[in-house]
Amino acid sequence: MTKGLRVSNLRLNVSASGDDIVDEVQFAIEPGKVLALVGESGSGKTTVGLAVLGHARRGVSIAHGQVHCGDTEVLGLDDDSKRKIRGDSVSYVPQDPASSLNPALRIGVQLLEVLEAHDFGGSNEARKIRLKEMMAEVLLPTDDEYLLRYPHQLSGGQQQRVGLAMAFACRPSVIVLDEPTTGLDVSTQEHVLKTIRQLTMDHGVAALYITHDLAVVADLADEVAVMYAGRIVERGTVRDIFSNPAHPYTKHLVVAAPDIEGKKEIVGLAGRAPSPGKRPLGCSFALRCSLADDVCRGVFPAEVARSTGHVARCIKIGQSQSISFAKPSVSRNVESGAVVVELHEVSAGYSGTTVVQDVSLSIRKGECLALVGESGSGKTTVSRAIGGLHREWTGSMSFNGVALQKAARQRTAEARLGIQYVFQNPYGSLNPRRTIGESISRPLAIVGKSKNDSQRAILEVLEKVNLPGSYANKYPDQLSGGERQRVAIARALVSNPQVLVCDEVTSALDVLVQAAIVDLLGDLRKQLGLAMLFVTHNLPLVRSIADEVAVMSEGRIVEIGSAESVIGNPQQEYTRSLITATPSIERSLR
Repeated sequence: MTKGLRVSNLRLNVSASGDDIVDEVQFAIEPGKVLALVGESGSGKTTVGLAVLGHARRGVSIAHGQVHCGDTEVLGLDDDSKRKIRGDSVSYVPQDPASSLNPALRIGVQLLEVLEAHDFGGSNEARKIRLKEMMAEVLLPTDDEYLLRYPHQLSGGQQQRVGLAMAFACRPSVIVLDEPTTGLDVSTQEHVLKTIRQLTMDHGVAALYITHDLAVVADLADEVAVMYAGRIVERGTVRDIFSNPAHPYTKHLVVAAPDIEGKKEIVGLAGRAPSPGKRPLGCSFALRCSLADDVCRGVFPAEVARSTGHVARCIKIGQSQSISFAKPSVSRNVESGAVVVELHEVSAGYSGTTVVQDVSLSIRKGECLALVGESGSGKTTVSRAIGGLHREWTGSMSFNGVALQKAARQRTAEARLGIQYVFQNPYGSLNPRRTIGESISRPLAIVGKSKNDSQRAILEVLEKVNLPGSYANKYPDQLSGGERQRVAIARALVSNPQVLVCDEVTSALDVLVQAAIVDLLGDLRKQLGLAMLFVTHNLPLVRSIADEVAVMSEGRIVEIGSAESVIGNPQQEYTRSLITATPSIERSLR
């Protein structure tokens, strides 16, 4: 009996037009091994992951290829047979753990339903025993009281572990994990990754791990496949990809990835990948590659072996060291000025329950202060209080020396315009019914700007975030995730604020878009003297963007100081534990 996963010559296209989304994709994963699939948003990673289950999104068709899960060729099965193997032979773990759980059902009931649906165990008693095993495997309590909880009574990490338990319930031979740690703090992420690795090895599962986080890849995966514009452009071991990348695009990805050890600056990449139907005849990366010539633009290159198991689709292998990268994204050493925002012994909570205690901090003009810590530590509560979005707090808070009211609506126009909030989700923070111009101009209504003045301000701020003026007439669904986040930043900037509160603004972005956003924020700090509160779980990114770091635990600041001193030489055990739990490309390659 053959085990593992084999994908051969996979092609998917848009049903209406026939334009290819994914083409010529092939790889194999041995039992007990993890293959990471990486690349920019829109490269086709999730499309490939869903195809492994014999599934395609609405409007997309699987046109050609084979997917073997063990001895079963998935794509040739009828719909009933496909439904039977999903969760049985092949399982899927989505990015959002809440989306895989029914909010109206207790977790114990949901886990039993998976076993019953696939007739696993043969009897109710056997399934109950298996249920306890599943919970133990993902390091969750096995007592009946815990199994009676609803999803909303679990943390994000606990929800993700329940999702993993469901995915591994019937001992599948193949599992697809689609960004399962996005949005998790480093400690929770560490536990989830250890669980994935252990279950994969213990049960001989072939795991396809889809992610933007290259540090996680270096820590978890055995092999890596790099996708660009619907095609795999390079495959190899973790060491091949990170120590000796062959394709120019792979080099850009590696350089754009921040690392906790702080030995390199993160670097962005201009331009964007071609969309389906607009892919050029030759190498799809040629439009963004400084090495490209007429040969590159004429024919899509065949695979070239760099070494055993390390292949790349590029005719310029060996010349990639001459690539001229963009400017470093780091923008430290911005001259700081007077204190703009100051908090003194601020405590905050929800419905009488205190979650933030005695927080004191200040942010100066031109300074970036990063606020880090585990989920539930109080970071977002502090940031929302500063932004006037959370009113249940005590203590004192000032803007330019003037006391701040708790609610944004109660604050002066100067304070409301001077402190602007950029939300985490670039997809949910823009009204889909409004044009980009209409969304950007909303803050100007506070001060009664005329239509002409507003139009001029919209064009000026779009230029600041490196977007064409024509984008003012577009709608959010016409933009990429990175472009939407730029729009959200533009909306915050249109009122000429003195302070930007950035709440996990890069968590859902791929490394190249993340680097571009960090570049943008650094440039804005230098040009406008912006003070910035940067709330994040991403400690490597903190080392690249922040001047000062405040570490929060259980509602209190436990350590504060320069980015270099806090991350390079932490004094508190809690801070050290966060740094140790953070995946590192440099550490993984030693």
